[in-house]
Amino acid sequence: MSEEKKVNIIVLVPAGRLPLDIMAAAHRLAEQYGLGVYLTTVQNLRLTGVPQEIAPAIKKELASLGATFKGPGKFLLPKVCAGAEQCNLAVIDTVAMNQKILDKFGDLPNVKAKVKMAISGCPISCSNPKITDIGLMATKKGYEVFVGGKGGPSPKIGKRIAKGADEERVLEIIGELVAFHNRKTEKKQRMFTLLEDSEFPFAEV
Repeated sequence: MSEEKKVNIIVLVPAGRLPLDIMAAAHRLAEQYGLGVYLTTVQNLRLTGVPQEIAPAIKKELASLGATFKGPGKFLLPKVCAGAEQCNLAVIDTVAMNQKILDKFGDLPNVKAKVKMAISGCPISCSNPKITDIGLMATKKGYEVFVGGKGGPSPKIGKRIAKGADEERVLEIIGELVAFHNRKTEKKQRMFTLLEDSEFPFAEV
């Protein structure tokens, strides 16, 4: 007899804030079916060890509560620090900025995979904006924007392409970067691989 196939279900958690009804349902479903629960480093909720035949029913139940799921072609969810609501060092409301980004770009179709984004409410950079593909770091003088950073065994600090930027300019930059990445990418590709492209739209500042 072949082993029962298991899959993961990844629930997107914008700004790292998990609604209590979705949390409660995930807990109940995990207990009911003996699933694992993993809070990922990019602030998503992953149900692990889900029998493939019941995955659609679990997703349907969670979706009825407003849950959305990771999938191909979806716009990336930024990794977000606590922000001014909870941290006295932060100079912006990171949840509000995250929502502005999702309102503008969240419904973009066919976004290429592999790009990550982070928003930090201050230069302490708890969400690691300097080592992610697109990083936003708020300062008292406006946003600094970094591009092309990455972690892993060969980490790279991103190139700073803006400083003192307001929210409107930050949104413009994100749009240009995502469009450039989509245009230049045929497969999964991190942003740092495109920094030396002759058409890269930004200079280091």
